[in-house]
Amino acid sequence: MTSPGELERTLRSQLRGEVDFGAAARALTTMDASNYRRVPAGVVAPRDAGDVAAALRICADAGFPVVPRGGGTSIAGQATGVGVVLDLTRHMNALVSVDPVARTAVVQPGLVLDRLRDTVRPYGLAFGPDPSTHARCTLGGMIGNNACGAHSVAWGTTADNVTELAVTAYGGSSYRLGTGWAGAPEGLRELVAGNLAVLRTGLADGFSRRISGYGGLDALLPERGVGVARAFCGSEGTLGVVTEAVVRLVEAPRAPVLAVLGYADESAAADAAAGLLGAGPLTVEGMARDLVPGAAAAGALPRGDAWLFVEMRDEGAARSLVRGADAAHSLLVTDPAGQRALWRIREDAAGTATRTPDGGMAWPGWEDCAVPPARLGAYLREFRALLAAHGLRGTPYGHFGEGCVHVRIDFDLVTPAGIARFRSFSGELADLVVSHGGSLSGEHGDGQARAELLPRMYGPEVIALFGAYKDVWDPAGGMNPGMLVRPARLDENLRFAALPPGGGELSHGVARCVGVAKCRTTEVGGPGVMCPSYRATGEELHSTRGRARLLHEMLAGEVVTDGWRSREVAEALDLCLSCKGCRSDCPVGVDMAAYKAEFLHHHWSGRIRPPAHYLLGGLPRLLRTVALLRAAAPLNAAARRLPPPGLTRDRPLPPLARTPFTRWWRSRAGESRPQGPGATAVTLWPDTFTEYLSPHTGRAAVRVLEAAGLEVTVPRGPVCCGLTYVSTGRLDRARTVLRRTLTRLEGAPDRPVVVLEPSCAAALRTDLPALLPDDPRAHRLAAAVRTFAEALEQYAPHWRPPRLDRPVAGQTHCHQHAVLGDAADRRLRERAGLTGELSGGCCGLAGNFGFEPGHHAVSVACAREQLLPSLDAARDSGPAILADGFSCRTQIAQLSPYRAHHLAELLADGLPIEGPADSP
Repeated sequence: MTSPGELERTLRSQLRGEVDFGAAARALTTMDASNYRRVPAGVVAPRDAGDVAAALRICADAGFPVVPRGGGTSIAGQATGVGVVLDLTRHMNALVSVDPVARTAVVQPGLVLDRLRDTVRPYGLAFGPDPSTHARCTLGGMIGNNACGAHSVAWGTTADNVTELAVTAYGGSSYRLGTGWAGAPEGLRELVAGNLAVLRTGLADGFSRRISGYGGLDALLPERGVGVARAFCGSEGTLGVVTEAVVRLVEAPRAPVLAVLGYADESAAADAAAGLLGAGPLTVEGMARDLVPGAAAAGALPRGDAWLFVEMRDEGAARSLVRGADAAHSLLVTDPAGQRALWRIREDAAGTATRTPDGGMAWPGWEDCAVPPARLGAYLREFRALLAAHGLRGTPYGHFGEGCVHVRIDFDLVTPAGIARFRSFSGELADLVVSHGGSLSGEHGDGQARAELLPRMYGPEVIALFGAYKDVWDPAGGMNPGMLVRPARLDENLRFAALPPGGGELSHGVARCVGVAKCRTTEVGGPGVMCPSYRATGEELHSTRGRARLLHEMLAGEVVTDGWRSREVAEALDLCLSCKGCRSDCPVGVDMAAYKAEFLHHHWSGRIRPPAHYLLGGLPRLLRTVALLRAAAPLNAAARRLPPPGLTRDRPLPPLARTPFTRWWRSRAGESRPQGPGATAVTLWPDTFTEYLSPHTGRAAVRVLEAAGLEVTVPRGPVCCGLTYVSTGRLDRARTVLRRTLTRLEGAPDRPVVVLEPSCAAALRTDLPALLPDDPRAHRLAAAVRTFAEALEQYAPHWRPPRLDRPVAGQTHCHQHAVLGDAADRRLRERAGLTGELSGGCCGLAGNFGFEPGHHAVSVACAREQLLPSLDAARDSGPAILADGFSCRTQIAQLSPYRAHHLAELLADGLPIEGPADSP
């Protein structure tokens, strides 16, 4: 028996691509986006088809199974494996060629769908199938799962859009598949010839969403044209590895129009969907009100409690459809921006489905059953009843035009009783789907989640044919064993079983990562932040999902065995900027910044930390000492000559202000603007950055708040939000600092607390109550925190800001995007005549991150992705550069010719000039 070490050495000697049998590589691929976990022996990233053939030959000789993997977004467990995982995304990700005349493209399996779509869009073409993971799913994965998406009602499944496949089988044999028997493996033609009756009676029912099993085998019938490539689609990596594909492109509609139809309830919408198909729609998507937040639905959607989103090729067709529909209310949208806004509501529903109304988690497993569209209404009514009978909750939505329903269900996949319920429910739901003439999988494949139940859908002759088909391609059984044929039980290999019981918040948090890999998107634009380090490096190790997987395996202790001292986890978290983008952008709210802080807390417990943890983590105390000694000037001079030890030499330190903000505040005692009776008093929080590095921001805020009629006070004595201690994992120190701060504030009357630095405001709102959950003072302070714009809007609603009437460019702080929200800021900017959108993404400096050794390249790459290009693009309009975060302003100053300002500074500059009380 060949050992994993011997296999690794052989692979390394004969492959050009990377071979990694280390703990980190294995941990990153134990899971996909399903409920399942299998531990591989190692990971291979082949350079080309030759590498794939060599790897499959070597693994077959050694008796190790192989599973091909693309984006790892499979929801049924088919992208996990116990042998060697082939990572086809690292090198085999090219768009080889495009023929716009023939409307075809040649692609490698690791190509992300959006790269193909972006390339062919200028030709007026598109690839028809478009699953919701289009920004990170790969063409190879789509072929493996026979993916569909919203437009399949018009353009079909992936199998309908593939013309040729280059495939390598276990053992290294290569085939070129198309139409006809040429290039097919030996024995396939004879197998079909001997089973014509089974194929015609057991499979050829005409249901377009029959994805389950090898459901496309009827494509091999002579009357179907012997579509060998088509039949291979949907085989979930169990037959061989696709190394290249020729795909068909479709003509994209030039001016599609979206009709949104409102119905009384979900069943009415489902009943109506099939009747719309005669109009030739491009999409017929359905969802109910329980997936749409009230604020999103108000004014945006037509009246009703359920909706169909129907896209038509042009306005005439859309109007005709609306006239013929039986919807109670409707909305027709021709504007592309308006369509995008509505589609965003539909896309956000997919994220909402992962949570129950009380904040609990809902899991995949029965994500995409499909029934004939005419049966959908009846099926959904019985499905809801079945959920209730088992005490389960889930909210269906999906591709109503093809009867395909997505739903995540709040299974208990931890306790024996919960797992038993999961199993019994699965069997009953399979019977229900079959009773309506449906398919257990309508687009994502069966994997381990449903393959065990295929005999309930297909007769014994069809199941036997599936086994024979598998054996023609893979007689040794080495390709992705446990899937489709001779499958594992649906309640085996559950990923939650590996976690220790009572693992605490970190355990719950990493388990919450369902692996849909939104953090792996490289799409530029929009307000999103997640995941800046992955965007910079392109490595799964540096994605939110990758870090969650490593933490999961650290807690499990099987692959990552050194617990909190793990070097693999420390390496993965080292490039996490703690931007908190995942807290808002991740569909399930994974908060990697909080997990990183907890890991660092344990990792360095009882050990000497890196110098940066003391210098930057202890920044509030250090700068307070410098201010007391009035040593800012000599320290600035020393830092210009030689940066402090333990910090990067690639960037200068920002200079300290000679006069801290609170010293200026005390010097103007008695000079504050007198306010009328009943004026609201607010406390202006002197955060470390405003106090010692940017006091002019605090002075500007005082001017504006007082001009708005507010009475401003500042706490006596130093206060601190604990942010720098949290970000470096010094959690015990953070708790001490926060308790001291709360004690200092006890004598102050309850009033709103205005925090100018977004990261400090976010720390007070979220980290403070999390660190001191049993201290009522922490919760009171968290509830009192207001951003600058929120304070003006809430406590000075009638104040009119100065009209600045100029464009702005810059960046919304990551923590503001993720925790605080910027709606009040947008409204304040609009009232002041500041026009334009701020950049998404992350500035890359991220507090201490950009000053730590080894981070400079990633820090700069983050800034160059969105922030700096947005400033250059706006240059000709002469914008004001706006960035409320001190890190963002520092990054802009150090990497560009621009100087950024806090919103308070811009507004203060627009106020009438006043006397010496407002001067430095």
